[in-house]
Amino acid sequence: MDKSQDMSHQAGQAVGQAKEKASNMMDSASNAAQSAKESCQEAGQQMQARAQGAADAAKDAAGANK
Repeated sequence: MDKSQDMSHQAGQAVGQAKEKASNMMDSASNAAQSAKESCQEAGQQMQARAQGAADAAKDAAGANK
């Protein structure tokens, strides 16, 4: 291989590695977004359950559930 072929081979390898790193970073970001979304959904469900419990307790206190 002459010098220009060697340099173009190295450049090609560097591009391939950069693309792979970018792909891995995108996967990581996607995973982080997914787990954040799941955490938000979980928190929302807990708040809903608490609100329902508070509403039921208020009805009981007011005698509406009799």
